[in-house]
Amino acid sequence: MKTSLGQHQPRIAVLHGGTSPERDVSLVSGRAVAHALEGLYDVDLIDWQSESLPESLDPAETVVFPALHGGAGEDGHLQAQLEAAGFAYVGSDAKSSELCMDKQLTKEAVSRVGVTIAPGVPWHPQDAMDAADTFARLGPELIVKPRFGGSSIGLVMIHSQEELERAVQDLPADHYLIEQRIAGRELSIGVVNGEPLVVVEIVPRSGVYDYASKYTAGATEYRYPAALPDRLTQRIRSLARASFRACSCRDVARVDFLLREDEPYFLEVNTLPGLTPTSLLPKSAAAHLNLDFPTLINRLLQPALLRFAAQRRASE
Repeated sequence: MKTSLGQHQPRIAVLHGGTSPERDVSLVSGRAVAHALEGLYDVDLIDWQSESLPESLDPAETVVFPALHGGAGEDGHLQAQLEAAGFAYVGSDAKSSELCMDKQLTKEAVSRVGVTIAPGVPWHPQDAMDAADTFARLGPELIVKPRFGGSSIGLVMIHSQEELERAVQDLPADHYLIEQRIAGRELSIGVVNGEPLVVVEIVPRSGVYDYASKYTAGATEYRYPAALPDRLTQRIRSLARASFRACSCRDVARVDFLLREDEPYFLEVNTLPGLTPTSLLPKSAAAHLNLDFPTLINRLLQPALLRFAAQRRASE
């Protein structure tokens, strides 16, 4: 039975796919979201490849649920188009999405509210590189990763000055972060409508949570809730809430940390986290709120439905 939203229930357009390196992950997320909403709403699953809004969509009849990861679907480009066209949609607005796609600016934003970040520097292949000085300031182990993007695509582990020199010579022209490697426990926590959920611990069998560890069956163990002292759990939840607010996020996000000697180090805020039944955010929600996957997806949709209803009232 379909739900009722006053006298007018919108269609739900689930956008997935996109053109970023995370396209394959997004296709899975989109199918899962659409399946979760079918039977409750009229759902259109759209493979979004042109980076412009489908002409068939009408903001007076449609709420958009982006299930996109990386690139123009997550960096504020799509969100700005949706806002300009008058669509209600799920997730953070254009300004917040643009901020959180930039790992350096995100680190600066959360650092201003007291969240600990890993020491690091932004770098581009056009910039001069003093590998000896970089290693002296940030060593003994480093991580080089794209400044924009996700799914751990392009992450490189560095163990020596010589490795750093070789790595920067081979990197494609792009923006990167060179950071001190924080050796510790990998933690992730979902935030839904401003409420931090359960902390999930990520235990990759390889020791590094890279693309293969994320998307190869059996390559990673997930423990939720993470086995942490209560005071530390509450601190991480508080830091996740502070990070969500510092970046002006909306509706949903996932905040990632590394834990070294009881000190949580912020990694990133993901404004459009993976949304498959086995993704990190659903694990966090299931353990905290006892929500099954369809119920979680429906809950994520509700704020956008309220915005849609408010826009209709304002136009009458």
